[in-house]
Formats: sequence, C-alpha cells, structure tokens
Amino acid sequence: MGSLRLQGLVVVLVAAVLGLTLALPWLKTPVLLALSNGLAVLGVIVLIRAGQVSFGHAMFACLAAYGVAFAGRAWHLDAVLLVALGTAGAALAGALIGVFMVRYRGIFFGMLNLAFSMVLFSVLGKFGGLTGGTDGLRFDRPSFGFMALERESFESALLWLALALAVLAGLAVQRYFGSVNGQALAAIKTNETRLEYLGISAKRVFWGGYVLSATLCGLGGSLFALTQGLVTPEMGYWVRSGEVVFIAILGGSGHAVGAFIGAFVFEFVKLYAAALLTGAWQMVLGIVLIVMVFVAPTGIFGLMEKKLRTKGVAA
Repeated sequence: MGSLRLQGLVVVLVAAVLGLTLALPWLKTPVLLALSNGLAVLGVIVLIRAGQVSFGHAMFACLAAYGVAFAGRAWHLDAVLLVALGTAGAALAGALIGVFMVRYRGIFFGMLNLAFSMVLFSVLGKFGGLTGGTDGLRFDRPSFGFMALERESFESALLWLALALAVLAGLAVQRYFGSVNGQALAAIKTNETRLEYLGISAKRVFWGGYVLSATLCGLGGSLFALTQGLVTPEMGYWVRSGEVVFIAILGGSGHAVGAFIGAFVFEFVKLYAAALLTGAWQMVLGIVLIVMVFVAPTGIFGLMEKKLRTKGVAA
C-alpha cells in the first residue's frame, strides 16, 4: 500500500474515532479500551515480526497497571506521570526477562512467557494484603495536567492522550521495522544463522525487540488501568494473553495499523455480542476468527491492502 494511501487511512481512522466519541459520548470507554488493547497488540506484532508468538505477554500490561495503581494510591501522581511510570516499569521488566527469553524460539519461547505470566498471576492473587488479591486494587481518579477533572472531562483528556500515543507508537514501530535493527529482527524469522554469519548478534537484536514489545504492552496496560480505575490479577491471566494474540491475527501483523483495526473490531464485536448473546459472546468471536482465517489469512489490514492495491492497478 502506498504511503499516501496509508496516511489517508490513518487520518480516516482517527477522524472516525473522534467523530464517534463526539456523537456518542458513551463510546469513550470502549474506544479507550480498544486503544489500550491496540498498543498491547502492537507489542505482540513486534515479536511476530521475528516469527515468535508469546502466550504470556499480558504480564507486562498487568505489571504496568499495578505500577499505576500502587503509585496512584501512594503518591497521587498526575495521570501523565502514572502512564510514564507504568510504561517504564514494564520496559524494565522486559529488559530483565528478555535476557532469558532471547535464548529460546518457537513453542519454548511461547510457553516460557506463559510460565512467567502465570507466576505473576499467582503472586498477585496470593499476596492479598499488598495486591488486594483476586479483588484487585482500586485507586482514585488522578489529576490530568495537574488539574482535577470530573469523570467526563477526564475521559475526554485521556482519550486524546491515548489517541496521540497510539499514532506516535504506530509511526515509531513502522520506522523501527524499516531500520537496520528492524530488518535484522525480521531476519530472525527467515534465516537466523545467516544473520550470525554477517556478524550481527541475533540475541541482541531479539532482546531489543523484546524490550520494545514489553514497553508497548506496558503503555497499553497503563492506559487500561487509568480507564478502569481498577486493576486485578486477571489482567495477567493466560486468557488475556490469548486475546492479544487473537487480535493480532484478526487485525493482521503486516502493519502497525492492523493492531488497532483488530482491537476496535474485537472490542465492539465483544461489546455487542455480550449484550445480545449473554454467555455466548466467546462463540461469536471464535466464529469471526474462523471466518477471517479462511477469508483473509493476513488479517483485516491484509484484506484492505489487497483491495486498495487492486483498485490502484485498475486505475
């Protein structure tokens, strides 16, 4: 897809998000959740670029969210500072865990991430005196820009912040994919041995991609925590990690935009399916994924790219 068409698509998506929330204010929360999920999915797409799938990456979103909750309760920091703190915490955790994870590939990589996430889930559930246990932690709505805002104004400000971060993160990830390190990361999927022969450390490249992935998940988790005002161990459960991978497949991993397209489709299908088919919304999501695998194996973005490319050739 040409860069001009892609930029036009991004502008249309941003305008659609703003238009929907202005016309229907009650959509602010679902949109915020979709943007938060999109950022986490963007992190998983970075790993997919290297041919690796993590079944436990929700742990970084969960760590960031708990960091936001602890800091919000203890120090009453501003929302922007809480986002920065939560994201930094996830990046640090990713740097430490990544030292071990870069040694593994394939199913071993995916399952070891899952093991780390389940350890975190168990710790958060068992140490109730500190973490709130299975009930989680609530925290008061923080200031935004060092101003105390009512709920509606706070959600509007948080929406603008989330939208700006989503656009910047998407641009940064695409720029990373086109960089030397990004190309080297993609080479891990195709021929890691050749990469080593060229004198490039595959482990170092993969570690950088892993840290970036964890950072993006942490950014999404921080925004999620501020949107909900509540964090629970379920944020780090394996089902949550599975949802992130589900969205990555649904939206398509070929471009950063796919993460957000998939996140919005997932959030709104879940919203309406849960309202219309209580107790059966998982079945609806499963059917959607099965149809997408057969109709558009490269995801929604891949389907859109194909259509636009066909129109361009026809023109």
